[in-house]
Amino acid sequence: MTTSPTAKTTRAASRTAATTEAAASYEAALEELEQLVAQLDAGQLPLDQLLTRYQRGAELLAFCRARLDAVENQIRVLETGEAKPWDAA
Repeated sequence: MTTSPTAKTTRAASRTAATTEAAASYEAALEELEQLVAQLDAGQLPLDQLLTRYQRGAELLAFCRARLDAVENQIRVLETGEAKPWDAA
C-alpha cells in the first residue's frame, strides 16, 4: 500500500500540532524528552517503537530549541533596552 505525499504531509502537520499541544511548556517537553532518552538508552524497545520514540524526541527537541531561541532573543532585547512585546508562543 502506497501513501500519497499529501497524506504524509498531513500526518507530519498533525504530529507537529500534537507536539505543541502535548508540550504545553518547555519544562513539560524537556521532561518527556528525558523519559524518551532513557527508554532509547535502555535498548529494550522493538524497532518500530524505537523509531516512533526517536521521531517524537526529535519533535520535542525542535520545540525546546525554538523556546530557548525565543527566550534568548527576548533577553537580547531586554539587554539593549528596546521595549518590544514578547511572543511566548
